[in-house]
Amino acid sequence: MIDYVLVHVPAFVSALIALNALAAVITVFHTPRNIAATWAWLLVLVLIPGFGFLLFMFTGRGLGHAKLFKMHTQDRIGLQEVIETQKAAVPKLAHTDADRVVRERQQTVELFRRIDRAPLTRRNAVKIFTDGNDKFAALLTDIAHAQTSIHIEYYTIYPDNIGAELRDALVARAYEGVEVRVVYDAFGSNGINASFWAPLTAAGGRAVPFVTSTNTIARFRLNYHDHRKIVVIDGKIGYTGGFNVGDQYLSRSKKFGYWRDTHLRIIGHGVSLLQMRFMMDWNASVTSDKHLAYTPFYFPAPDSPVSGTTSMQVVTSGPDSPVEQIKLGYINLISSAKHRVWLQSPYLVPDDSMITALRMAAAAGVDVRVMIPCMPDHPFIYRATQYYARLLTEFGVKVYTYDDGFLHAKTMLVDDDLSTVGSANQDFRSYGLNFEVNTFMYDTEITKQLAQIFTDDLAQSTLLTKDIIGSWGHWLRFKQNFSRLLSPVL
Repeated sequence: MIDYVLVHVPAFVSALIALNALAAVITVFHTPRNIAATWAWLLVLVLIPGFGFLLFMFTGRGLGHAKLFKMHTQDRIGLQEVIETQKAAVPKLAHTDADRVVRERQQTVELFRRIDRAPLTRRNAVKIFTDGNDKFAALLTDIAHAQTSIHIEYYTIYPDNIGAELRDALVARAYEGVEVRVVYDAFGSNGINASFWAPLTAAGGRAVPFVTSTNTIARFRLNYHDHRKIVVIDGKIGYTGGFNVGDQYLSRSKKFGYWRDTHLRIIGHGVSLLQMRFMMDWNASVTSDKHLAYTPFYFPAPDSPVSGTTSMQVVTSGPDSPVEQIKLGYINLISSAKHRVWLQSPYLVPDDSMITALRMAAAAGVDVRVMIPCMPDHPFIYRATQYYARLLTEFGVKVYTYDDGFLHAKTMLVDDDLSTVGSANQDFRSYGLNFEVNTFMYDTEITKQLAQIFTDDLAQSTLLTKDIIGSWGHWLRFKQNFSRLLSPVL
């Protein structure tokens, strides 16, 4: 009997391998996806039998039809009203250099109008924050002065010191009759539960998890996250960018040290675009009896003509759309560059289209610079980041590692008049799996400020050279190469 079993073991193992491979092919090709993700999942399923299928079940499946339907049926709340209000306001204001920039960048403006129905707003006043202490000090002050409504949406809200401070500030305003609503990603906000929000609920406010982060375990879908960062106060003040809510974002973490990020405070008609996005995400995450509808209460006109110089479009993307709007925006900006493309991202795991755009710009003599962190917060992603940093260096792109803590900024500036700040990283996840929001700004002054910030960061950075790359050992290169193979599904 033992001899019989031993003789047939090879055939049995071969049959299992064949069945596993067949199951992997059927599983991966069941749902259309890009070819890079297809091959990456095949690699995982074939090389890691059993566990690979479990991993795919939780992180490789698409959104459920019910959630997709709920998101697709959301109206662009206030879209037409915002457009009409902007048309009425702009002719009353003197022409500025920003109008010239918009005319020269009309192709980009039209791109976002077509792929995301993103209206252009003008004369916004924008303040840039790069330090978490400054950003949260301003935010908490604005919350303390809120009169009508506070709408907050974050990927991460940790139940630590700053998380509790923000919640208590919201509770205080809710007791004063201000409408307070919070949307958060349950996966990103690890540790948050109903008891944390109980004081806000008791005060009349509401906090709900984003639609894709409810019942994720039961429905076997963990891969789709609300990565947006949006705050709208009284419909007149908006915040968006890279900072989440947590002590580490105020440089209180020994692991990361100084946290370098980029965030915006906006006053003007651009705030209505953030309000529109928040209300859509809120309506997708709550029952129909709690839905918000357009009223001037949520979209008030600015108190007086805003003296800002920034024209902007707020562009969003996510797995509810196959268009990858923000990624297309990145590629458009890079392709339009005449002399400069400077970008910052904590994760550098670009797809082929982005690599091609950067490579072509560098080959055409454009000054292409990419800044990444000097340390990982996700080991696999950081090794993949190193791989692509090495690759882009070979293509003539200047890659820098920021050495003064952790760089979390998601920015890009092109030439002297076009820039973007938002939540989207340079990786597959931000391109197609996460729900993201970016502000694209047409303004020489804002671009000048972001260029100075980038220049200041260079003083705290190291240029990746051939000598540095040559010093990387074989084991490190193996980890980089292996992580790169999995990059489409990281």
